[in-house]
Amino acid sequence: MLKREKEVCVCNHITAQEVIDLIKNNNISSFKELLEQDICPLGNKCGSCQEEGYDNDGFSLAMILSLVEHKRV
Repeated sequence: MLKREKEVCVCNHITAQEVIDLIKNNNISSFKELLEQDICPLGNKCGSCQEEGYDNDGFSLAMILSLVEHKRV
């Protein structure tokens, strides 16, 4: 279950809901585009949020992008 209030990018204090809104509002369609956008810094410090999740739980930027792409959030 997706907890929208959970921090995904812990280093930048960005929650799942903020990432969802960023992706939807800016029509982001690729992982590279998500990391390289300059609206909100993501995955630019420790990088653990990119694939495996900060807590190694899979709760990551890649997972959220996939959920948005498949219209599950």
